[in-house]
Amino acid sequence: MPLATADGIANDAIAAGREVGLLPLTVAVLDAGGTLVVLKREDGSGVLRGDIAIGKAWGALGMGISSRTIRDRLRERPAFQSALAAASDGRFIPVPGGVLVLNAAGEVIGAVGISGDASDKDEYAAITAVQRAGLTPHPEKPAEAWRDAGL
Repeated sequence: MPLATADGIANDAIAAGREVGLLPLTVAVLDAGGTLVVLKREDGSGVLRGDIAIGKAWGALGMGISSRTIRDRLRERPAFQSALAAASDGRFIPVPGGVLVLNAAGEVIGAVGISGDASDKDEYAAITAVQRAGLTPHPEKPAEAWRDAGL
């Protein structure tokens, strides 16, 4: 993931959050090998948010699916979820907000993780940012529950 692309995704995620009134966000963009390329934290975003954002993105890369999909698949498998957390030295955060970034050929080039608001809202900002960068997110659409529930 080129630095310019990662920086653009982080900036677009923060802009998307501001457009819909989200709480202050922290955005982590990782390359396909799990290396942190960009980390941006808005004023007022909590001090743990960076680690959470990285964990969401890292978990998505590690499993090859979005962190929302991980949460949904592991809901009834707490032992496996615990095993993944142990295998990842605690870097695995299985809640929405970790989104894979795919290029035009459908190859994973990295992931973005966001923390700062409710997880579904974090995911919305991540997906929006990846799309604005002209890339494909996984998942391609955010959960709509956060808008309907007024979270």
